[in-house]
Amino acid sequence: MFLGLRSLIYPAPDIDKAKAWYTAVLGVEPYFDEEAYVGFDVGGFELGLFRFGNPDDGPRTYMGVDDIDEAMTHLLAAGATIDEEINDVGDGIRMGSVRDPLGQHFGVIENPVFVAKQVDSPGPGR
Repeated sequence: MFLGLRSLIYPAPDIDKAKAWYTAVLGVEPYFDEEAYVGFDVGGFELGLFRFGNPDDGPRTYMGVDDIDEAMTHLLAAGATIDEEINDVGDGIRMGSVRDPLGQHFGVIENPVFVAKQVDSPGPGR
């Protein structure tokens, strides 16, 4: 059901400034670039910038899933509570989040646009 960590999304009210900075720092152009959201493929994971996020809330992480409805049902049955209802954010991408019993944010994303690529690296965790 869970495909692994897929997205780290930063609130970016000044999305143009954030996009320019992350493009320069990461050395890659965004693979997804819209008015409200910009997504970068970084080593097989997504770093996202969300125009309407609140910087005071900090970044949010999302687990990839094939079926977000099934995942949300599973999480709620396990005792989680809705944090953000499932939203269609365009291009077939759907996301939502819950709070676990300890109050932690747990996000899920169904994203047919992003395809995680295999990365050959001797780095830690590989």
